[in-house]
Amino acid sequence: MSFYNFEPNRDPQQEDEHFMRLALNEAKKAFDQEEIPIGAIIVHKGKIVGRGSNLTEQLNDVTAHAEMQAFTAAAQTLGGKYLRDCTLYVTIEPCVMCAGASYWTQISKIVYGAKEEKRGFTKVGENLLHPKTLLVGGVLAAECGALMTLFFQNKRKES
Repeated sequence: MSFYNFEPNRDPQQEDEHFMRLALNEAKKAFDQEEIPIGAIIVHKGKIVGRGSNLTEQLNDVTAHAEMQAFTAAAQTLGGKYLRDCTLYVTIEPCVMCAGASYWTQISKIVYGAKEEKRGFTKVGENLLHPKTLLVGGVLAAECGALMTLFFQNKRKES
């Protein structure tokens, strides 16, 4: 796992955008592998401790979402199942499954890019998150959403 130290004293919005760009890099990896292009990064005290991209096709596993991959990687890196003092950066609003998993990790903050109008967890309710989890949406939303749009446009052309 590569660690990236983010300069402390930077603007929180700059920090969110910086790490969202890294999550977008993970999404682009998924795109290149013909997976739904969602990427996730987990940061603890300015360091990346987990990353993931969708692997549902490659692993033939409907639970292999980017967030789930990142949760597992972060838990292994940190040596425990709880991700307190961590932030999840994910390019698309988490689904109900991933929001529920985030509850159990007790993650401190979730930052997502584009809203997921059909399957995003906020359609059900934000109470799926742990009560102490802070939620920030819309970070680099246009870029995150554009990658998804391109992916599904390409899929429609193929069929």
